[in-house]
Amino acid sequence: MKRRDILKAAAVTGAAAFAIPSSYLAAAFANQSGGQPLGISRRTIEVNGKAASVFGLQRADGAPGLRLRAGEAFNVLLRNETAEPTIIHWHGLTPPWPSDGVGDAPLPLIGARADRSFDFPVGGPGTFWMHAHTLQEQLLLAAPLIVADPADDARDEQELVILLHDFSFSSPEELLAGLQSKNTGGSMPMDGMDMSGAQTDAMAGMNHGGMATDINDIEYDAYLANDRSLNDPEIVPVERGGRVRVRIINGATATAFTIDFGELEGELIAVDGQPVEPVRGRRFPMTMGQRIDVRLRLPRDISSSFPILALREGSKERTGIVLRPAGAAVAKLGTAADVDAPILDLPLEAQLRAIAPLASRPADKTFEMALTGDMAAYRWGLLTNSPIVVDPGDRVEVTLRNDTMMAHPMHLHGHRFQVVAIDGQRFQGAVRDTVLVPPMRSITIAVDAVNPGKWAFHCHHLYHMASGMMSTFAYRT
Repeated sequence: MKRRDILKAAAVTGAAAFAIPSSYLAAAFANQSGGQPLGISRRTIEVNGKAASVFGLQRADGAPGLRLRAGEAFNVLLRNETAEPTIIHWHGLTPPWPSDGVGDAPLPLIGARADRSFDFPVGGPGTFWMHAHTLQEQLLLAAPLIVADPADDARDEQELVILLHDFSFSSPEELLAGLQSKNTGGSMPMDGMDMSGAQTDAMAGMNHGGMATDINDIEYDAYLANDRSLNDPEIVPVERGGRVRVRIINGATATAFTIDFGELEGELIAVDGQPVEPVRGRRFPMTMGQRIDVRLRLPRDISSSFPILALREGSKERTGIVLRPAGAAVAKLGTAADVDAPILDLPLEAQLRAIAPLASRPADKTFEMALTGDMAAYRWGLLTNSPIVVDPGDRVEVTLRNDTMMAHPMHLHGHRFQVVAIDGQRFQGAVRDTVLVPPMRSITIAVDAVNPGKWAFHCHHLYHMASGMMSTFAYRT
């Protein structure tokens, strides 16, 4: 499947046609020479002792991603310095539709050696991120997008950003072809290896509440935190007794994690960039596309370092970084734990409460969306009782029902939604942009229709999206 074809079909089918105002397109192409430069480039990293060619998103000073302040303009000149077309989605922000970063919805991919300018209000503070909306996302074409809160300027607190990823030496096209060929009754290479040499594990079932569920599609070569595995983790100097705000982004394409703070009890203060009533704990689940902000207070009398680990769902593999107070020893950490990590479920989701929930009002429009799939054929889909077409100002509720035996992280572009029911049980939950829907469960989300366009609505498992799990949330013309 060609990169630009992944989303094109969803962008032009399904809901009623959305007319693109000429003013949108004029604004999108205006001021092509202005803005903070952000370069898309190729780079080489070392993974488990081997060189790997990946992508990068870097500012002029070489730092990855962007750091802005709430209330500022998102004034960025995105430069594609590579030899292939691409496009970048500003995950968690709510830009005008032409700035969203989905190929041909409505703007085309950014050509090789070409630029595109962006200028829109960045909005409120939070932990966001940016990534390719193509298979290039698998090749680490992703970076943090932090919008700082000016109110935190006086806070005595160290900030740490962790971007998680799953990594393969095989190309994403090879990985997708391996999943499709393995599950279509074709010839099966020995030892569960696809023709590219990358091991796939699409039928890796585990028992979950009495049901045989499928957990992980792909056995990756490595799991990374800030581009590094636990064979050579990032060591972060910290102050004894200090406070640390940890912003964690699950940028993996097909891997969910449980974040394990070990000896440190943290305070979860935000999910997907939106503040929640604090929840204390040592372990927090994260599906693909989600972010968490956790505040830590380090002990004063300590002689050891503190790893922050990301445990691969249902498996022993792990990655992470290490917090090291001055003079503390750093123990060697293996890339595999002794026991399998938990399977993600919804106890934390049911506990979360937004600091700034949506206003209480009845829904003007309701929809039901079935998450469907055929693991044997590796085909995935989203079916609605009627196309999601809304009018500006509507309060919209969508019930997502997972009819498959794999969990799906569902992401809506251009909006933030509130989780208002789990399995039909109503409550006022977190405000998010990405929510996990486990097998045979349902989640209801409430959305205010305040950003016209024809927005992508999809599973954030890259290979599920590329295999059909993609729809739209469209405004009436």
